[in-house]
Amino acid sequence: MAPVRGIARALLGGVFIFSGAKAVLRPERLVQRARPVTDRVTPLLNKVDERIPANAETLIRVNGAAQVTAGLLLASGAAPRPAAALLAGTLIPTTVAGHPFWAAQTKAQYDTDIVQFAKNLAIFGGLLLAAVDTAGSPSVGWRVRHYLDSRRSDD
Repeated sequence: MAPVRGIARALLGGVFIFSGAKAVLRPERLVQRARPVTDRVTPLLNKVDERIPANAETLIRVNGAAQVTAGLLLASGAAPRPAAALLAGTLIPTTVAGHPFWAAQTKAQYDTDIVQFAKNLAIFGGLLLAAVDTAGSPSVGWRVRHYLDSRRSDD
């Protein structure tokens, strides 16, 4: 199972390294589609701290940088579980902004967006599996419960 796991992580991470790098280097091509999401996020960020840069290009770059970083961590196996969770989080605004099939003006646009939206849902599912995959080792939660149970039985 280990070779399959490594190949799957590399393939899944690679998609995000590529698309994240494009977003970091050329965010302007994504601004128009991202505005419905970024316009909703900006007021929330401003409530947290007015100094947080919250324009569309900056938010696209931050999301892209998170995707590159987490994609590298997933692909390399350095921190696959947190990386997969972060990628799942970045995929939500990317999917909503990039493939709003509910707002399509033409049948062709609807058909394209619904397929891409569904594809991203499938990738999201794969990321959720990767986020909980312990590669056969006990999870942190199991280790804590096991430790607490063993302490109780010692008393």
